[in-house]
Amino acid sequence: MLDYDLAAMYEVEVSQLKRQVRRNIERFPEDFMFELIAKEVSALRCHFGILKTGRGKHSKYPPFAFTEEGVAMLSGILRSKVAVQVNINIDRI
Repeated sequence: MLDYDLAAMYEVEVSQLKRQVRRNIERFPEDFMFELIAKEVSALRCHFGILKTGRGKHSKYPPFAFTEEGVAMLSGILRSKVAVQVNINIDRI
């Protein structure tokens, strides 16, 4: 899953999600999370159509992509109510 989808799911800002990941980068090995390369970002943009115009409409940084394990780890470092509940549910399973 991409960072902006997870930010919406966990009810946090994308910038907050990325900030927490960077602060806790040791919890995210390559098989948990990786940053898309320019070619992959370009392919995503082509897939979703023309970009909106205007300042601040799109991130200038490539998105992070998370594996299943990365999504679980992310729920442990975010502090939104949804993330806490997801983390509790993962621990119960």
